[in-house]
Amino acid sequence: MSRSMTGFARATSGDLTLTLKAVNHRGLDLHFHVPPQFDGYEARIRELLKGNICRGSVQIRVEQASSYALTLNRPLLRTWLETFESVARELKLDSKPDLNQAFRMPGIFQQEASPETTLEGDILKLAEEALTEFNAFRDREGAAIDAELLQRTRAVAQIAAKIAQIRTTAVHVFQQRLTTRLAELLSNTIEPQRLAHEAAILADRSDVSEELVRLQTHAAQVEALLAAPGEKGKKLDFLLQEMNRETNTILSKTSGLGDIGLTVTDLALAAKSEIDKIREQSLNLE
Repeated sequence: MSRSMTGFARATSGDLTLTLKAVNHRGLDLHFHVPPQFDGYEARIRELLKGNICRGSVQIRVEQASSYALTLNRPLLRTWLETFESVARELKLDSKPDLNQAFRMPGIFQQEASPETTLEGDILKLAEEALTEFNAFRDREGAAIDAELLQRTRAVAQIAAKIAQIRTTAVHVFQQRLTTRLAELLSNTIEPQRLAHEAAILADRSDVSEELVRLQTHAAQVEALLAAPGEKGKKLDFLLQEMNRETNTILSKTSGLGDIGLTVTDLALAAKSEIDKIREQSLNLE
């Protein structure tokens, strides 16, 4: 089963939440967004993720809703009130202190750590839970992509088989083109060695049997790769490049063959379309 590079998961325990979110990337790129009190656990979480994720840009976010409690800085408030009253007496102002203004003063509220402290084991357990859900998400997406890629790969193999059938009925057309070209060459003074060379080139340019065999072989390799475990994206990219190359060669060799050539062209273009769609979806695989 293939695994998608994109995924999302969230695990929560008490006031602690750990979120994993991934998008496509050529390699593995981990980005941490954690409160300062969890900085010391980043290396352990990184090690855990690197052992279970091959590719993708992954955002790791840790949030603790009630990790801090706000407390009033009473000494600061008393100092502010005393200063306010002192200045009011000095300037003989009939004014009352406004607590709303006092509460907007920097430092009037302080953050104190909650008495419930999350231990390293708690956050690592949460990371493992999120990772399990994250990989399950990616497995589901990967299975859907696999089904589409398998369908399109088999379509390419079927198109190659159709072209092979047409080729057997078009041998006389290939031979006619070869005979015509050789007649043109023979009408001029030409060395026997060059004539043999030109004949070999023409024969090679008229035969697509090797390209069809390789195209079907690559399609079978793609199907086998989809059924195998492990990373697949980069290997698929290579195979699809080869399939595209073989299709382009078939198109170039069958041009100028009349109605038979047009039929082969239509089939080869359909194969190229399937290969392009396979390649587009394969970019989402790990």
